[in-house]
This record gives sequence, structure tokens and C-alpha cells, in this order.
Amino acid sequence: MALLCGGAFVLVGCGLADSRSPVPEFLRNKAADPPSPESPPDVKQMLRSNLESVFTAASNPRHLRVSPPRRELRGSGWTACIRAELTSVTGKPLGTATYRVTINGGAIADRRRSEADDNCASESYEPA
Repeated sequence: MALLCGGAFVLVGCGLADSRSPVPEFLRNKAADPPSPESPPDVKQMLRSNLESVFTAASNPRHLRVSPPRRELRGSGWTACIRAELTSVTGKPLGTATYRVTINGGAIADRRRSEADDNCASESYEPA
């Protein structure tokens, strides 16, 4: 009876072996496949169709330039840098401003002014 219970316990334990357990490979569960990488977003098209997600209308953005999208280092989204010539509310030129945008699920999820660690200064830009 004890041998039968011990054998049942061992067999139940085999069903719980995951992909990292120290049991032989044929007894392990298969590891889940990583999600397929999504294709790079069309940042130019996103910017054209939703310019107010990055710039206010009062800033009158012109000479828009966009960097190629890059994969986020920590996350599943994309980042890109956007440059534009801006104007203040009073109509005075503010000069060139650079923003870093985060893209998730095919939409601009976040935008902020570029900082030194964003690497926007070293990016190559194309007209939007």
C-alpha cells in the first residue's frame, strides 16, 4: 500500500514540472513561445493624422522631422524622436524643439521633451 501511494505521489509531481525544473527534459512542460515582434510603426503617418498628440495647435509646429522608430529597451513598445520649429503664444519663434514619443499598440501613448540620455541628438531625421 505504501509503495502504491509513493508511486502515485511521484507521478503527480511529474505533472507539475515546468520548463525550468530539474527533471529530465521529456517530463517538462514546454516553455511558452515569446510573442511575435510587431512591425515598426509608421511614425510619419501617426504624426500627420494626430499632430495634437505631440504639439499644441497654438505652437504652430512646422518643418517636422522624425527619427526612425526604435524598440524600447524595457517594454514592448517603440520610441521615436520628433523635431519641429515652434512659435510661442505671442507669435515669437521659440526655435527647434525635440520630443521623445512612446508608441504602444499603434498609437502615441506618451510624449515628453527630449533629454540628454534619450539619444535624440544622435538620431538621423527625415521630413514628416
